[in-house]
Amino acid sequence: MKYLTALPFILTFFVITTVVSQEVAILKYGGGGDWYSNPTALPNLIRFCNENIDTKIKTKPETVEVGSVAIFQFPYLHMTGHGNVFFSDEEADNLRTYLLSGGFLHIDDNYGMEKYLRRELLKVFPDKELEELGADHPIFSQKYKFPEGLPKIHEHDGKRPQAFGFFHEGRLLLLFTLESDLGDGWEDPSVHNDPEAIRLKALQMGANIVAYAFKS
Repeated sequence: MKYLTALPFILTFFVITTVVSQEVAILKYGGGGDWYSNPTALPNLIRFCNENIDTKIKTKPETVEVGSVAIFQFPYLHMTGHGNVFFSDEEADNLRTYLLSGGFLHIDDNYGMEKYLRRELLKVFPDKELEELGADHPIFSQKYKFPEGLPKIHEHDGKRPQAFGFFHEGRLLLLFTLESDLGDGWEDPSVHNDPEAIRLKALQMGANIVAYAFKS
């Protein structure tokens, strides 16, 4: 397949760019789900990170497709949405190579994507299972401390917030946040009218995720 033949170039390119890069991108996927939801979320998180954890991320995030070699330019990818998700086999292979090569993907369920996402993640890692992160995982104690783990930002079904991940050789390479809606908390205040304390909690947790991704 074309991604396999390009693998040596991809790996070399990835190592070079991630050494010097502190950039993030939005992951565009197929299936009809709204990958573009929460348009003000990531720019606001970037601004918060640049002001509070000494990052120098471009204020306007790029958009990259799952199957593109462009994903290897970014040490952190963000994915969100409410509905259907679909990865072709080639896209799943590309995403697997990216993650195993040192990349990091944060998927924030904006409510309604979980059942579709779990199905597609089986294509990416058929031999792995999503594991729930305990509150003692380092991602909850980067600059900001979350002793109880993932914070609850928006209420939907009354369920507790959960953070799941895929691990490889001890490294967390994919984080899936569920029943939290961090991205809603990152959006402009006028979008959801969240109290400032709730927005700050969401932004601080997001900054922890970015900091962890850049260090891992």
